Amino acid sequence: MQFINLHTHHFSNSEEVIEVVNQYPWEFSYEIPQYSIGIHPWYISQERLLDDLKMISEKMISEKCLALGECGLDKRIEMPLQMQTEVFQQQLELVQQTTKPIILHCVAAYQEVIGIKKEMDIENPMIIHGFSKNEQVAKSLLDNGFYLSFGKYLLRNPDLEKVFKFVPNDLLFLETDTIEESIAEVYQKAANYKNRTLEEMKQQVFNTFSEVFNWNN
Repeated sequence: MQFINLHTHHFSNSEEVIEVVNQYPWEFSYEIPQYSIGIHPWYISQERLLDDLKMISEKMISEKCLALGECGLDKRIEMPLQMQTEVFQQQLELVQQTTKPIILHCVAAYQEVIGIKKEMDIENPMIIHGFSKNEQVAKSLLDNGFYLSFGKYLLRNPDLEKVFKFVPNDLLFLETDTIEESIAEVYQKAANYKNRTLEEMKQQVFNTFSEVFNWNN
């Protein structure tokens, strides 16, 4: 059973891992076998926006493109929230033409993202990557149909154990994002917290991935 790495910026080319490698439209690599593609709110460029959206639109129809993302909202950066919201919604309109999931970057804007999901009637699965917040935020997201992906903070913050245990097993993913630790280390920590074997953890995440990503390779 392979590991699923829901979100990574480092393509490892390991046969043991199915990786959803983050790609940006303006630095796209054709060598990566499966990926997500999106405009991160940190890197919005008005000069490049139409080209970026065109690239995303083209890639959404490719079997190698597994998801939109990472994209979303971040209230802790200087980029105006209105601009972030417009670009986010433009990307959501593209992915709504498919059944592909959305990998979300969300900082201090959970209610806004929930509101957009409702307003735009998003049926595509939405996954908050790198989740690190409390049980109340987790419950709000889960009640509104989101999945939660854990990685760096699961390894770094012992206080996240309680939140991780609270999340139903079939609504979670695991990832490495940009950390140096391996996906196996993330899974081992997750298995320990859930009182499961490593193989059971791998099987559970694989099953959820297969359902959410329509994966039958």
